[in-house]
Amino acid sequence: MLLCDSAAVAEGKLFILGGGWTVVGPQPTPMAIALKLDVAWTELEDPHHWELFLEDADGKEVIFETPEGPRPVEVRGDFQVGRPQGAIEGAPVSVNLAVNIGPLPFNPGQRFNWKLVVDGQSREEWVLSFSTRSLDEAGFGQAPGAQ
Repeated sequence: MLLCDSAAVAEGKLFILGGGWTVVGPQPTPMAIALKLDVAWTELEDPHHWELFLEDADGKEVIFETPEGPRPVEVRGDFQVGRPQGAIEGAPVSVNLAVNIGPLPFNPGQRFNWKLVVDGQSREEWVLSFSTRSLDEAGFGQAPGAQ
């Protein structure tokens, strides 16, 4: 998993722009999550379900106001991987996913996590953490000429 400015998948390859950051904002900024999932040989041909959840530093879901009312930030999808021609039996097969997220109005000076869940399971290493700059770090909130 990698945080980036944008990501795309084409011909099975993951294309990443502005990857590897951990601090954003404080103004709303688009972001993407680039995912490379290794599917075990024994799980090829099986349907799989993935979910990404945005959480705060305490592990609580992040809620934003939408036209339909307050909603958590969640992204879901499904995938199924066949056995590619020429693959060595027993070797895992990679699946690349790109999740692009529009600008979100994060509060400044806070920490957030994207948590990945695949087939109902999550691991510590399937969490991407990032923080938002405080207003002072971004040059906001100070009167002109203030030191």
